Amino acid sequence: MSTANTMYTSDDPRSKLTSGSAVSAGTASATGFGPSHYVLFGSTPPQIDDETGQTWFGRGQNFVVAYTRARPGATFERKGQADEYVLLIEEQDVPAIISANGQSESVPGYAIVIVPPGDSHITFPKGGEFVRLFSRDNEDMTALAANAHGYAVQQPNVPPFRKWPEPPAGYSIRPYSLDVPKKEGRFGRLWRCTTFMVNVFEPDGPRDTAKLSPHFHDDFEQCSLALGGAYVHHLRWPWTANQADWREDEHATCPAPSIAVIPPKSIHTSASIAPSDNRLVDIFAPPRHDFSLMEGWVLNADDYPMPRA
Repeated sequence: MSTANTMYTSDDPRSKLTSGSAVSAGTASATGFGPSHYVLFGSTPPQIDDETGQTWFGRGQNFVVAYTRARPGATFERKGQADEYVLLIEEQDVPAIISANGQSESVPGYAIVIVPPGDSHITFPKGGEFVRLFSRDNEDMTALAANAHGYAVQQPNVPPFRKWPEPPAGYSIRPYSLDVPKKEGRFGRLWRCTTFMVNVFEPDGPRDTAKLSPHFHDDFEQCSLALGGAYVHHLRWPWTANQADWREDEHATCPAPSIAVIPPKSIHTSASIAPSDNRLVDIFAPPRHDFSLMEGWVLNADDYPMPRA
């Protein structure tokens, strides 16, 4: 049984999470701790720079994040995609046309789209900024990650990657608008599929440092993707009887666009620091059970059932 251990204030929706709720199936190693990873997109050379635009890649144990600045008219194709992947467009005026398995869908921007396995392509008539999320089972993507060397071996405390059940209506292109009204008691804007859970937070100003939320996860990584502003990611590892396991505290400043991959068992919290337009997206692969058990939190829960106990 895995847990998301909490140190939240009473006004934080996560304070209502059920202690001890399952997060992912399987048993993780409890030997040692994995390191954090920080990948700064935009301020480092892209892994792809061609007629489609520029794309940067960073990864965690179970996933790859591809951040792209596309040229107008660019098309991004996947052949033999192993499983569902996610397209995230946070900008309002970045239209996209997604095609797969004889289906075609258009979004005007400001959307999250679940794309089915197999062959697909996405065209951006105006170009623009977007993100794609791929599971570890797509080795052509994992190989491109700037930090691929950090995952040459399985990291401690992360169970084997297990996908969630196929949607009852079958695989298809599923677009969802990010234009979702705020709701008291709901944490962010959450969507899930068979491979990912994605939480898109509203833009915000600098965080009140008297109201941080240090917490840790027993057996899954958290990827915090910054698409606007800048964040300081604070991490602290517990001491064990083996001093070789000890790690120094980290206070990593990551301007957007960037990712911070936070390993299991590290106490962490993130603070936005830019005057405005701080935009953060939390990514989990596979989806989190504890968030999924919260009534009304997952906005497309009807499309993707939870695994049976």
